[in-house]
Amino acid sequence: MLAMMKRIFDEGSREVHKLTKHVDKINALEEEISRLSDEELMSSTAHFKQKLQEGKTLDDIKEVAFAVVREASKRVLGLRHYDVQMIGGLVLHNGDIAEMQTGEGKTLVATLPSYLHALQGKGVHIITANEYLARRDYETMGKIHEFLGLTVGLNISQISPYEKVEAYNADITYGTGTEFGFDYLRDNMVHNAEEKVQRSLHYAIVDEIDSILIDEARTPLIIANKSNLSTELFYVTAEIVKTFSKDVDYEFYPETKQIVLAEAGAKAVEEAFGLENLYDAEHRELLHHLMQSLRAAVVMRKDVDYIVRGNDILLVDQFTGRIMEGRTFSEGLHQAIEAKEGVVVKEENDTQATITVQNYFRMYQTLCGMTGSATPAKREFLDTYGINVVTIPTNKPRIRIDLEDIVYAKKEDKVKRIVQEVTQHHKNGRPVLIGTTSIEQSEKLSEHLKKAKIEHRILNAKTVEDEAKLIATAGQKGQVMLATNMAGRGTDITLGEGVAELGGLHIIGTEKHESARIDMQLRGRTGRQGDPGSTQFIISLEDDLFNAYDLEELDRWKKKLKTNEEGLVITPDPIKFVRKVQETVEGAHFSARSHLLKLDDVVDQQRKVIYKKRNLLLETEIVLPDVLEHIKKHLNDLVEKYCLEEELFEEWNISGLYEELTLSIHHLDVKQEDLTGIEKEAIQKIITDAYDKYVNELKDIEKDLDFQKQIKSMMLRELDSKWIPHIEVMNVLKEGISMRSYGQEDPYRLYEFDAFEEFNHLLRDLDSTISRSFLAYVKHWEIQMQEMEEHNE
Repeated sequence: MLAMMKRIFDEGSREVHKLTKHVDKINALEEEISRLSDEELMSSTAHFKQKLQEGKTLDDIKEVAFAVVREASKRVLGLRHYDVQMIGGLVLHNGDIAEMQTGEGKTLVATLPSYLHALQGKGVHIITANEYLARRDYETMGKIHEFLGLTVGLNISQISPYEKVEAYNADITYGTGTEFGFDYLRDNMVHNAEEKVQRSLHYAIVDEIDSILIDEARTPLIIANKSNLSTELFYVTAEIVKTFSKDVDYEFYPETKQIVLAEAGAKAVEEAFGLENLYDAEHRELLHHLMQSLRAAVVMRKDVDYIVRGNDILLVDQFTGRIMEGRTFSEGLHQAIEAKEGVVVKEENDTQATITVQNYFRMYQTLCGMTGSATPAKREFLDTYGINVVTIPTNKPRIRIDLEDIVYAKKEDKVKRIVQEVTQHHKNGRPVLIGTTSIEQSEKLSEHLKKAKIEHRILNAKTVEDEAKLIATAGQKGQVMLATNMAGRGTDITLGEGVAELGGLHIIGTEKHESARIDMQLRGRTGRQGDPGSTQFIISLEDDLFNAYDLEELDRWKKKLKTNEEGLVITPDPIKFVRKVQETVEGAHFSARSHLLKLDDVVDQQRKVIYKKRNLLLETEIVLPDVLEHIKKHLNDLVEKYCLEEELFEEWNISGLYEELTLSIHHLDVKQEDLTGIEKEAIQKIITDAYDKYVNELKDIEKDLDFQKQIKSMMLRELDSKWIPHIEVMNVLKEGISMRSYGQEDPYRLYEFDAFEEFNHLLRDLDSTISRSFLAYVKHWEIQMQEMEEHNE
């Protein structure tokens, strides 16, 4: 088998050829390990751990460890890892991406490196696309690890903190990327170290890695609480934007989905509200509401980006077509859509903590993953995450037929052809899976199939469990199924009896997705493990993909085209043009992700500073030295603030300096006149002496652990109270980056400069607030001590 695999695989892939040598060694161990009793096989885990403690590395034991997992899988699940699955496991062990076609058993592949890395006792996270898959893999693949003596956990939403701790403390933990990310953010909001649930981020295997680390990376993870933003104003701004006209009141750029308010639009708002200048700082909230209402009206589409269910706006995942329960648009956009649709506008949320998907996953010591469609994103994986893509050959030669795309000028002609194709295959009993890019499109096409009297099932992802069960039946004889391109990703479609003889499952793609990887995933739903199957995309130039392309260039190209009597585009080459459009749109999305990451990298540096401070506080019982450091910095800042180098010392605001000193140092044995009329160095000396005396007075306090707990709690509160509004300030800076026009200056450099200034302001503000708050606590402590002394007398 291995020899045949070597022949059919591209001779140029050195990585795979190198790994086949390790597979030879694993295979050579199979007979010996198969003779072990269950008890002997189970004891392998303790043996491996001992070897690691003695100084051996994972590379030293990987072949025998993989052989042990293969044998355990045979005994527990009745599944034997193929040689190509062994190669996939070795790729993951090396911290790379294993590109494996749909149906090649990626889930079983993950059992190999997850076992190996779990032997280190630092925790392994296996990330899946949704909770259904996480639970399924935990319940099935987890049996192999449990048989070998490892513990397995499941981390999903709605479980208690205690259950989360238990899940994270397991050797191997299954869950979704968003849940792991949110747990990280929540851990950095707790006020007691015992409330944390996560361990350090050691090793992660991400299933469908392109979906999780690229497609979902355009939306950051956000934890929010209720804000004071006016909700009533959204009804007003929603009505105003209804009167707006494109290219008159606003400009819209479909490629980037950017909206710019034109002069005419601004004047209309100023007249409606009786304002002189909409852009004055005092009208910032109105401008924010207006721009979000405009975005809701122009960019966000019902049954594509969201659906209305009763009085709720529910988000639709653009890449899966699934409803994203519990998720909302941020920064007032959700409220703007509620006003647009005439439902009750609920309170907006203020960001409490946020991180991009990229920056969360880059914290893992080792990150790897699997997918069937990584090659188009090879560059992004390397640039963003520093991981390579290794293409793994299929276990059996692929015999799937990918027919050439058919491109129509008009959508109605495309639909006609799709119905004809489905009718033909349905008559023969051959199953057909029709892939769409949105719920809206599925429902419209369903109406046409009903008119043609073709029985079919429409998959709208009410629940992921139902989705998986339904998609699994798509290969049965006579079945016609309508589903979003990504529906049931991770679920195998088994061919029914007699279907192989009919040519296998036929897939029709009704629109090209904005990402070629999603088209690859749709094609990959058929022809698994050497099964027959075929795919074809039947699209039109009126599809959504082309709305995201340069409309002027699209019009120029359309003027040249020629069609036959059925509306099929003949010239110029439509397939070449579609490929160009898709590459352009994909490039724009890549730029958007790069832009988001570039901005968040700045915030990420600041986040790490704040979270490090929080963690040190949580882990420390004696916090007085930390408080004193804040006070010392604050006193230095006061000298710099009031004793300016560019002014004569007679001009310094000594009364302001003295007033702030009295708010920062207890029993200040300094008078205002002592600081007047002297040089900066002399002022600094007086303040330093006063600080030293203050520190000396605090020695009794240092022994009071209850007081230290109170101070610790105060410091955490103050830290959070400064950090949370700072996140909002950074969001405003991000929003404004595209509007900045400082001649030839780089807007990113200006953003970094402003971010640096804002963060320094936060730190100075923190020093000041902690100094003052601490003084209040000290005064209160003294009063308590005095009362106790009087009571004892």
